[in-house]
Formats: sequence, C-alpha cells, structure tokens
Amino acid sequence: MNILAVGDLVGENGLEKLTEVLPKIKEEYNIDFVIVNAENVAAGMGITFKTFNKLLKLEVDSMTMGNHTWAKKDIFEFINHPKILRPANYSKGVQGRGYFIYECKNKKIAVVDLIGRTNMGVLSENPFTVAEEIIKKISEKADMIFVDFHAEATAEKIAMKHCLDGKVTALFGTHTHVQTADEEVTEKGTGYITDLGMTGPKNSVIGMEVEASVKRFQTSLPERYKLAEGDCIFNGVIFEVNDENCRTEKINRLFIR
Repeated sequence: MNILAVGDLVGENGLEKLTEVLPKIKEEYNIDFVIVNAENVAAGMGITFKTFNKLLKLEVDSMTMGNHTWAKKDIFEFINHPKILRPANYSKGVQGRGYFIYECKNKKIAVVDLIGRTNMGVLSENPFTVAEEIIKKISEKADMIFVDFHAEATAEKIAMKHCLDGKVTALFGTHTHVQTADEEVTEKGTGYITDLGMTGPKNSVIGMEVEASVKRFQTSLPERYKLAEGDCIFNGVIFEVNDENCRTEKINRLFIR
C-alpha cells in the first residue's frame, strides 16, 4: 500500500494547491490512503467548517491537528468526526479523539496525533508515555500505525523515532513548515522523517507575509501575522508499505513547486 502524508496546510491558498495536485499524485503514485495536517488551513491558524468540508470532498482519509487546534470555534461542530484528530496527549477530558483506526483495502490503519512539549507553549501530557500507552492498546487491533508528531524541536522528534522504532509503521514530524532531508526506513521497518514541511505560500516566512514576520524579529514588538499570497509549494511523503508484514519498505519525499 502507498500512504501519503501531507505537510501542514497553510491557508486557503495552501488548500487550493492541495486541490490542484492531489488527484495527480494519487493517480501517479497509486495512493491508497491520505493523511493531511490541517491545523493551519483556515487563514493560517485553525480549521473551519468550510475548509473541513473541502478536505472531505478531496477524499482525505485523516486530518491531524496541533497547537492551533482550537483557533477557530467552528471546530467544536465537527471535532468528533472520525476523520479529524487532535493531539492525543492533550489533557484528559478534552473533546475529540487523539487516534482512530480506519479501514482501507482490508487493512486496519491507525493514525495517532501527538504534540511535543519543547518550546510549544501548550500544556500537554508527556507524548512519549501517551504514545506507548496508545500503541499497547491498539497494536493488536491495527495492521499499520502512523504517527504525526507535531513538535518544534528536532531532537524531540528524533528521540520519539527511537522510542517507537519497530512499534509503528511510520512516524513523521509536522509544525516547523520546513521539509527535512532525513527520510529513512529503520532496520526495524519504521518509516521516518523529522518534518514533512508545508503546503502553502512559497514566498513567505513559513506561510506568513514576509514584511510583518521580519518586523517582529527586528523590533521585538507584536505585529499581526498575515497569510502570504502568491504561488504555493506542496510538501509531503509517500510511505510504501509491505502488505504482508505492514512495515515500511520505501519513502518517497515530495516537493512540488
């Protein structure tokens, strides 16, 4: 099976880019299942009912969120939909689900969403212990397990790779919006990349307008971010999974200008 994981959608223009390229990618690479990080799809922060429905129409199988999960109030209308996940290590009792097991071509595919704790500004439970608890619970129920680790620190993501090596089919990082070139398949058959990158405006500072972003760093004063315009890039990774042992055999990193 071929599983496509798409880097953080940034704004409605990022969604337009996904709409443009996804059908072509599905056909060219024979994609069976699509995971998209959608926490920035609405004006660069959060998700709305409108953008959620557009992703459903694109036949995205699973949407993961992150530190901007609650940025738009709309989300409470559909947070319990099985196709949208919020970080599993949010405080207990929070609405929504942190993982779900989907069925695709007679395989049960689990997607787990986690958020990091290093420099994230979000109070959350320990992602390492939560991840291990979830995997123990679902390992006998799912054929494949994919983990989106939404985290700032590359070291935290790499440490998670070693923690979950051989226990999950693949682990990919999101949040920094910059695609890394360290994709690999471990000896134990876990696919990994530190960050998928983003699908959003090319001429920007991780999706935001350049002028406002630079001014924030120059002056150390609060400056309202604005979504950048113009041409967009697409970032993602395809995990080629062995149907028999459900281990990743190959990773294909995608960067479409």
